[in-house]
Amino acid sequence: MTTRIPIMDVHPVVEGGAHPVKGVVGESFPVMASVFREGHDLLGAEVVLRGPDAVDRPPVRMRKLPHPPDRWVGDVTPDAEGSWTFRVQSWGDPVGTWQHDAAVKIAAGVDVALMLAEGEAVLERAATALPSGSGADRQVLRDAATALADERRPVEVRLAAGTSPEVDAALSRHPLRELLGSSPAYPVFADRPRALVGSWYEFFPRSEGASHDGSGAVVPGTLKTAVDRLPAVAEMGFDVIYLPPVHPIGRVNRKGPNNTLVPGPRDPGSPWAIGAAEGGHDAIHPDLGDFADFDAFVTRARQLGLEVALDLALQCAPDHPWVTAHPEWFTTRVDGTIAYAENPPKKYQDIYPLNFDNDPTGLYAEVLRVVRLWMDHGVRIFRVDNPHTKPLDFWERLLAEVRGTDPDVVFLAEAFTRPAMMRALGTIGFHQSYTYFTWRNEAPELADYLHELSHETSHVLRPNLFVNTPDILTAYLQYGGPAAFKLRAVLAATGSPSWGVYAGFDLYEHVAVRPGSEEYLDSEKYQIRVRDWDAAARDGRTLAPYLTRLNEIRRAHPALQRLRNLTVHKSDNEQILCFSKRTVTETAAGTVDDVVIVAVNVDAHHAHETTVHLDMPALGMGWSDTFSAVDEISGEAWHWGEHDYVRLDPTREPAHILSVRKNH
Repeated sequence: MTTRIPIMDVHPVVEGGAHPVKGVVGESFPVMASVFREGHDLLGAEVVLRGPDAVDRPPVRMRKLPHPPDRWVGDVTPDAEGSWTFRVQSWGDPVGTWQHDAAVKIAAGVDVALMLAEGEAVLERAATALPSGSGADRQVLRDAATALADERRPVEVRLAAGTSPEVDAALSRHPLRELLGSSPAYPVFADRPRALVGSWYEFFPRSEGASHDGSGAVVPGTLKTAVDRLPAVAEMGFDVIYLPPVHPIGRVNRKGPNNTLVPGPRDPGSPWAIGAAEGGHDAIHPDLGDFADFDAFVTRARQLGLEVALDLALQCAPDHPWVTAHPEWFTTRVDGTIAYAENPPKKYQDIYPLNFDNDPTGLYAEVLRVVRLWMDHGVRIFRVDNPHTKPLDFWERLLAEVRGTDPDVVFLAEAFTRPAMMRALGTIGFHQSYTYFTWRNEAPELADYLHELSHETSHVLRPNLFVNTPDILTAYLQYGGPAAFKLRAVLAATGSPSWGVYAGFDLYEHVAVRPGSEEYLDSEKYQIRVRDWDAAARDGRTLAPYLTRLNEIRRAHPALQRLRNLTVHKSDNEQILCFSKRTVTETAAGTVDDVVIVAVNVDAHHAHETTVHLDMPALGMGWSDTFSAVDEISGEAWHWGEHDYVRLDPTREPAHILSVRKNH
């Protein structure tokens, strides 16, 4: 039923409140609503958060937006993990109404005595309504009421007493409200910060520590040798180490190098072709080690400040134990064969997709068991392979059950698919999502996409901007040279709180298997890569120092650890993208106003120059203010204002990451 002072079109609300809005401890999010009333009397609005403890937090006053009419906004911040709600409250503002009417009428000489008397009455009413412990504010209001009634003073002085900044400040803390109304309570779930913020590094354990024997044959790495790579990953500033599947790999229909159909006797196969005689999703490939080795890997990663993310790929090799024990979990064709995976023109003869229709209860129980097994071994992050090829109701149930017992567990959806499905996966519980960022290369489309991710879909979908994957080597990286690697890293590391790289990016690996393909030559999916990291560092053929600096900048700036605070600024040259992020944080030492401006030349081959036109209020400044802009990469500094010249030469440095130091 409509309230006395209507509250309509509340945002963010997910599917009418059927699913919670995405929140993170310490991250503010805006609540908007249309609030209005009949006639001309003034009104107020506020947002009330209720925490997992079922206790309301102090109301947050909403401010009226200049456009569209009657639209209000207020920023709220969950301070603990768990299930929250928010509601919007509206009320009539009798003091504000009197202040407005009195200023107009007294200036016109209309009903002067009556307006002053009404002011005295309404301020006394406001003082009486104050809660206990508000003695100072009560005294301010009563002193103003006394001044309004003092006929010895000039009318203008009496009116000024009733509309003073001190009165407004007291009422901002304790407004006099009448005709109080409320929207329904809408759900929010506040996750731990890792659900929002993280720098991910992906490597294949079988390649880490791999070497050649005397005959030139490859000796694969193990979980034990992979541990030796962890300090280097941590030193680059990454905080999540992501592992592809570590399970036994099928031998039936195993793929050879570059996805060939005829493997050699020593070809290791794809880790995503899960399952063999040695076991399935609940086992570790014997060439990698055992669970003791895995536990030691997780422990060492934690000591270095790294969390382990493990691939959850719900598919099977033809010789997976499930194929024999549960043939009903797969799709049988009319000729009696089990259907393998296809993504035309690609065929995956080494992988059988699961069928969730024949025995959904049994399959669900087994998947939940597998997930909990790896959770028991220290995995609190899962990167889920192709979740869009499984039923949404399956994921909704699984993620809800895990959240009910272990709300710290994070699931990343690897779904490069239709926008509706990607959004639906976020809606039903996935904490993070891969995005189309990989294929957004032009500045205008990047500007639109970053705005979409940070404002239009942030209540249901948290982006993780990977610059490359074992499956995705874009033409941009193939032909862009080192500058392309740098600028894509800058865009990902500053455009989103979570970003990721797949090993080899830091070595500028860029050769595709064939022209027009996005697959790497000698793809690590099908063979072991032997990399000499030390030689690359000695020869200067590594991006590691640059990635390290980017992660240092991310950690130093709270603004880069938030999603909803991105503003795109106008550039006169469509080859240069400019955006900023700003976060205001209250600390024990005072208010920290952190502002970062990023300018990137998206043309990896040519220098470009432009004038950027900054939205100064978005930076927390007036239109005529100036500030110092310090480049966090080069160390150079400039004096900037609303309109600023930028020149970026990709052969030197394709981007500015500017720390704003305001002039006082």
